[in-house]
This record gives sequence, C-alpha cells and structure tokens, in this order.
Amino acid sequence: MQREEALRHTAAHVMAQAVMRLWPDVKLAIGPAIKNGFYYDFDLEHRLTSDDLARIEAEMKNIAAEGFPLIREELSKQEAIELFSRMNQPYKLELLEELPEEVSVYRQGEFVDLCQGPHVGSTAEVKHFKLQSVAGAYWRGDSSRPMLQRIYGTAFDSKEELKDHLRLLEEAAKRDHRKLGKELDLFSIQDEGPGFPFFHPKGMVIRNTLEDFWRAEHVKRGYQEVKTPIMLHEDLWHRSGHWDNYRENMYFSEIDEQRFAIKPMNCPGGMLLYKRKLHSYRDLPLRVGELGLVHRHELSGALHGLMRVRCFTQDDAHIFMLPSQIQAEIEGVIDFIHAVYTDVFGFPYHVELSTKPENAIGDDLMWEKATQALKDALEAKGLPYVINEGDGAFYGPKIDFHLEDSIGRTWQCGTIQLDFAMPERFDLTYIDEDGQRRRPVMLHRVIFGSIERFIGILTEHYAGAFPAWLAPVQVMVIPVSDGQSEYARELERALLQKGLRAESDLRSESVGKKIRAAQLQKVPYMVIVGEREQQEGTISVRHRKRGDLGSTSLETFSSELQKEIADRR
Repeated sequence: MQREEALRHTAAHVMAQAVMRLWPDVKLAIGPAIKNGFYYDFDLEHRLTSDDLARIEAEMKNIAAEGFPLIREELSKQEAIELFSRMNQPYKLELLEELPEEVSVYRQGEFVDLCQGPHVGSTAEVKHFKLQSVAGAYWRGDSSRPMLQRIYGTAFDSKEELKDHLRLLEEAAKRDHRKLGKELDLFSIQDEGPGFPFFHPKGMVIRNTLEDFWRAEHVKRGYQEVKTPIMLHEDLWHRSGHWDNYRENMYFSEIDEQRFAIKPMNCPGGMLLYKRKLHSYRDLPLRVGELGLVHRHELSGALHGLMRVRCFTQDDAHIFMLPSQIQAEIEGVIDFIHAVYTDVFGFPYHVELSTKPENAIGDDLMWEKATQALKDALEAKGLPYVINEGDGAFYGPKIDFHLEDSIGRTWQCGTIQLDFAMPERFDLTYIDEDGQRRRPVMLHRVIFGSIERFIGILTEHYAGAFPAWLAPVQVMVIPVSDGQSEYARELERALLQKGLRAESDLRSESVGKKIRAAQLQKVPYMVIVGEREQQEGTISVRHRKRGDLGSTSLETFSSELQKEIADRR
C-alpha cells in the first residue's frame, strides 16, 4: 500500500505540473493520494471540462517521458514563504502559517510543491494513469472560503491493474443506485428538498419489506419497539453532549419562544423512555428498538443519492444491562448482525474497533473498561479486527462492520457502541438485589445503519435485480394477445390473493417487447399466457436470468415462489 500511495501522490504532482504548464496563472491548493486514486485542487479562472482532462493527460505523459527525479529539500519556514511568494501561491502561504519552522518541498523539473511525501523516485514511474472527473470543492472544506476545481484521477503500476480498476468503475457506474432508482421508479431527490429523498410506490415496497423483516427478527430476539419524537427541547441536547459535540450538524426550531432541536440521533429520547419508570435488575437486559427518523446537516457537495442524505431512518436499538451482562449482549448483537449480513444477504464483512476520540466525554478508566469489553467479545467470537484509533463516538468506543458488495466495494453499516457515559449523564438507575440503586450500562447498535442507505447499497449490490422477496413486482403476467387479457387479469388477481406482488402487461405490444420491458424492470418472474395456456388452465413461466422454465399450474408456481420468498433466497 505504501508503494501505491507514493505512486498516486506523485501522479497528483505530475498532474499539477501539467496544469501549470497549460495555465501558468493557476493557484495550487492541495493534492493528496486517496483510496484507489488521487486529486488536486486548483484555483483557476478557466472552467475545466472533460476535453481539458484529455489535454492534461497528454501533458502528464510528456512529463513522465521527461523522467524528472523527485528531489526532497528541507527549508526554513521563511525560505518557503519567500519561495511561494515569488511563485504567487497564496494557498501554500496560508498552509505555511500552521507549519513548524522546518518544512519540506519536492521538486521535479521546473515544478516545486510544499509536501511531506512520500513519492516515487522519478516522474518516469507514472506511466499508467487516468483522469476521471472534475468537481467543486471549498478550500479547506469551508463553504465561506473559495470554491476550487478538483480533478480526480487514478494511477497504477501496470496497465493491467489500471484496466481492471477502470472496468470495476464502469461496472459501478452501471449499478449506480441513482440511475437505477430513476429507471426502476424507486425514489427521487427533488429540487425542493436537496438531501431529502422521496420514496415512490415501488421503493416503498422494498422499504416496507425490509422494515417488516427488521421487526420480525427483533421480536425473535426479545426486543421491544418504541417511537420517540423527532423534535425535543434544547436542554436535552446539552445534557446528552450533542450540543457541545454535534451542534453544527443539527437543525433547530422555536416553539413558544423556546428553542428545540430536530434529533440527529435517537439516543436521548431512548434515555427519557428508560427513565419513565423504576427498573429492577430483573428487568435487565432491556432491549429497545426504534426505526427513528433523524436529521443531520450535510454540506450540499457531500450529498449523494441515498448514500448521503439529510434525513434518514436509523434502525436503532438501545440495550440497557447489568455490568455482568455486557459480554453476552455484545456477542448476541454480533450474532444478530452476522445472521443478517451473511445468512440473509450474503455479504462478507470485516470489523474495526474504534477507540477514544479527542472530543470524548467520560474519564480514561471508563474508556479503557469499555474498549476492553468490546475486545473481549470480539475475541470470544473469534472475529479478527483492526484498531481504528481515535474514531469512536464521543460517548463510547465502537465496533464497526464493513460489508463487501458483489463488486468488492466496502460499506460501513452496522455498529455496536458501548456506553458508560450516557447513563451517568441522564442519571439512569436500576434497583439491585440488595435494594440499592445502581447504574446500568448501555449498548447503542444499528444493523442496516440507515434504511435509505442500505436500500442504495442493495440496489447497487443486486444491480437492481432484487431477489424475489424484495422485488417490488415479483410476477409480471403477459398475455400473448388481447384474447388472453381477461385470463391474465384473473391470474393477477389470484396471485395477489396469495400474497404475491403481481401486475399484468395488457398493452397492445408484441410478447417480445413485453418480456423485454419486464426484464428491464428486473421483474424476477414472467407468466406468459397464450391461447393454449388459457384452454388448459396452465401458465408458461419465464425467469429474468434462467429464461424459459416451462409450463406448469398456477398452484405449483405460486407455492414454489412463496417458498422462495419465505426462505429469502
């Protein structure tokens, strides 16, 4: 990975050098290596287009052919200030204000950049690259600062690796949930609500099916479902710590001259529900689930279909427990997540353990105890994990589950957060065996993470071809001619009575066009009925992938499909 990072970092410098050759007045910002690629931010009057990317690539090839060595130089801050002042690079000068008295720069030919590295030895090593897109990016992520032009690219050591990666990107583009969401009429984002998704009837079928599945699985595992308000008084968010640690991501309103906040998380409402009555140690563990709508302010440039929105439904749960129950409850949630990801959806996954962040609440001893409890549960389940230092929630360490989709991309969805701090802040108690008040411990956990985002992930994972149990339309009934239209309607009604989602295509089109339309809509099964089927009271079944499955009775077909759905195959 270090080699790849160095290569891509160097490619970013080669790209910046090419841009400076083509537009000498450009102002350079930053250009790091990122996962699978690199980018560089430019302040440039000329508006870059895809045609410009081709010009920049051509110049990058010239720079690679010139084979400039990358030379590291150590400078005093004052020397660096003088250098970048002569170059008229104000963004570099701003960065220098925050750097120590000794800094490093890298030179390649006529180009020099403020940089710590790492880099490869020569521009000649940057041979296999591709510039991919241009986007806007605020300087230092601050919407009050200048909007820059960001060029994204990727680079590899071999032509084959680059081709493989570009093929993967092409496949990902075909699976883009925003494109499929429009084609399959699942959801939309309207101009009147940026970041606030609209779910269409077919999208609601998928959503409701997932929520029904969620409820059934939680009942099996002893959870109770609740619903808490989406807006609560400002004082609550001071008490929870969200005011100090999350205020910039929250929305506010005023009621009766008092300030209220729209909830970004469900936890504080869950605390109030726990406090509504006195609990005994015999009540614990208390497992409480909520499909809670939350709102979080995201910058407009970060919004992305269903993957990054401003309102979403968390499949939240809070488990209140005795200290002696911690490990068993964590292991139970791990088993639950595994059953959903692997047994139902077939997702492989890996696990990260995130530790105390800078803005943590609570003392070090509490954090050490909580972190060790998560480690003990992971090790008891035999789950390998990596440590993600400093990325825990502000109230506790967490286990994050990163699932892998059908084309190898990973998505962080499930999480388990162990929390000693919130019960303390909200003065949660239970009565122990000796009649004494004690403090419970709590787990915060999600499995889907966000219903909206999980639907986006599933859409891309299945390329819109949802398994029958999730498909908005499970069966499309297709009459060969108008003479079978009434028979098709009868079959549709019979399928609906059996709890199957069926529609009829009664348009005056050829059978081939109707089959093609059903396949484009990713309908799992097509029931074709012509004169022979009508006379015999049979149906001809076709699967979207396996093709013609032959003739059968409606009873046999519906029974087999019901079993497929029940098994969630």
